Amino acid sequence: MSDFLLELRCEEIPARMQAGARAELEKLFRGAMQAAGVSFGTLTVWSTPRRLALIARDLPETTEAVREETKGPRVAAPPQALEGFLRKTGLSADQLVERDGVLFAVVDKPGRKVAEVLAEAIPAIIRSFSWPKSMRWGAASLSTESLRWVRPLSGIVALLGEELVECEVDGIASGYATRGHRFHSPGEITIGSAADYQDKLRACHVIVDHEERQDAIRREAAAVAAAEGLALVEDEGLVIENAGLTEWPVPLLGRFDEAFLDVPPEVIQLTARVNQKYFVCSKPNGSLANAFVCTANIAAVDPAVVVDGNRKVLAARLSDARFFWEQDQKKTLASHAEKLSRITFHEKLGTVADKVARVAKLARWLCEQGIVKGDPALAEQAARLCKADLVTEMVGEFPELQGLMGGYYAAKEGLPAEVADAIRDHYKPVGQGDDVPTAPVTVAVSLADKLDTLVGFFQIDETPTGSKDPFALRRAALGILRIILDNGLRISIFDLITAAAHPTGSVNAGRDIATFLIERLKVQQREAGVRHDLIDAVFALGGEDALVRLLSRVHALQAFITTEDGANLLAGYKRAANILKKEDWQGVEGEIAQTGEEDPLAGVDDPLVADAIAEKMAMRHALTYAPEPAEAALIAALDNAQPQAAAAIAAEDFTAAMAALATLRGPIDAFFESVTVNDTDPAKRAARLALLARFRAAVHNVADFSRIEG
Repeated sequence: MSDFLLELRCEEIPARMQAGARAELEKLFRGAMQAAGVSFGTLTVWSTPRRLALIARDLPETTEAVREETKGPRVAAPPQALEGFLRKTGLSADQLVERDGVLFAVVDKPGRKVAEVLAEAIPAIIRSFSWPKSMRWGAASLSTESLRWVRPLSGIVALLGEELVECEVDGIASGYATRGHRFHSPGEITIGSAADYQDKLRACHVIVDHEERQDAIRREAAAVAAAEGLALVEDEGLVIENAGLTEWPVPLLGRFDEAFLDVPPEVIQLTARVNQKYFVCSKPNGSLANAFVCTANIAAVDPAVVVDGNRKVLAARLSDARFFWEQDQKKTLASHAEKLSRITFHEKLGTVADKVARVAKLARWLCEQGIVKGDPALAEQAARLCKADLVTEMVGEFPELQGLMGGYYAAKEGLPAEVADAIRDHYKPVGQGDDVPTAPVTVAVSLADKLDTLVGFFQIDETPTGSKDPFALRRAALGILRIILDNGLRISIFDLITAAAHPTGSVNAGRDIATFLIERLKVQQREAGVRHDLIDAVFALGGEDALVRLLSRVHALQAFITTEDGANLLAGYKRAANILKKEDWQGVEGEIAQTGEEDPLAGVDDPLVADAIAEKMAMRHALTYAPEPAEAALIAALDNAQPQAAAAIAAEDFTAAMAALATLRGPIDAFFESVTVNDTDPAKRAARLALLARFRAAVHNVADFSRIEG
């Protein structure tokens, strides 16, 4: 058994591409070895800005011999079929094997040296490597057949044990030599095997393990900040990026002019992060300090020189940010908002100014209706200004700061705090872990903004399809759900959709939007352990679309259905429903048709209404003969349970409603054990079927149990 080392060295690989490159190298290597029948132990893949490295442990010296069989035509097949098969396999007719009238090509392939397999696999891996962006270089680049790589490929190390795996790609031959750090050790290094690869590179100022570099940056950046009595503002994405930019990371702390702290801290952090890849630091009280941590790729003789150079570059960037900050404040947000009429939101939905007008109207309505307990005037004012910062210099430079900068400018302008906060937070919640607004004015603006987006795009038939969601409507829907549920807003989703509907859009999108929201609700609640079929069971009632009530009912139903009484009642319900379906029971409509009576609800197709009629008919039939004891017990239980459940539901005490249903478990079990539903007496048969329909209707008052799985 031997270990295999492969290093592909090139010019700088962008940090953002390195994780994908590691995954691609592992996938291609595993695929090549699997195709060749080569098994191996653990596989390690590393990356630095200048190299990809792979170490596969415990490869055999040779592959195992294999027998390959290819099924051919039948013996009685036309000669042309046999000739084609022979051409395909390269065999002669007498080399074929016959089994049950079918010809097979059987080829015994001896084992191969794994070094030979690797020598063939390495060029194939390099040529088929997929990069987000790649290039050709040198004279060979005149041909479209030349090698493409992320940056010019300069070296290949390929060792199986201590032996060189000889291969060549576009004139680049494999060898034992690599190079160390560009400045500390620019010469060649001879690698003996996979065993000494990591240590030899470390001795030449290259930490080849990307995770080790990340750990070093976290640890040492925090240490240099702590040495100055500061705390490093954690930024895991920046840790990974700096590890992808350096082979020998050395975090250094520097200071910038304290006057820049007049600029909002988020602007300073973003300027340092995006433009310079620097960390920022905070003081013990949590406020931003005039300090940054840069990650050098060199152990400098005089670190102060490196820090000073980085300070000057950061100062220039912060000067730009302060200029934007001051320029933007020379106009009011209302003045900035006038420019929104020049920005198209969507060709069918108008400009951003049009959207702002719709959001302002809807936010005011939410407060006026008491759905959100906020000041209608403040909600409208915040909504009219919530997108104004989109046309500011600062947001033009840093789009990530939209909303946030509007909040700062509103506060500087002296607008009410509720307005400034709503402008700042109206995009929330953006992601799954984002905070949900709770301040009433913010809730109104945030909910109105997301509703307008969702309803508008559905009305113009721009809905998500498969994995495509260009307008982030799934995110908008989840945001709507979280705002409603976290704030306990009592409102029908159909009323919300109606209020947000665009006059010029489709009027038939309401049901689709509601269904879309319910589907998103299932996704959201699945993580909380709520069963999707129970949400369906409650929503299918047709009158329960206030999400807070709906989920409260679902939670009570889930708690009930997992009990013995709940499980048995579900079984009894399904048995009753199956009997009614099997007997094709037409309910009271069928009986009325037979007697010639006038149907008081002709044309009504609501199944819940039909169930209500069935209840009355069951009571009518119960008076025509003396019911059996179990039958009478079920009638009595329904007489007690139905009004109790109805009262509990009206009081939104869904646990009590489930408890009322639980009292039906024993009577329905006893009914099925001792009562013959399909009695020879037509009156009894009809009465008992109607009684089962009444039982089904009683259950349906709580949830549509037909939607419950199990």
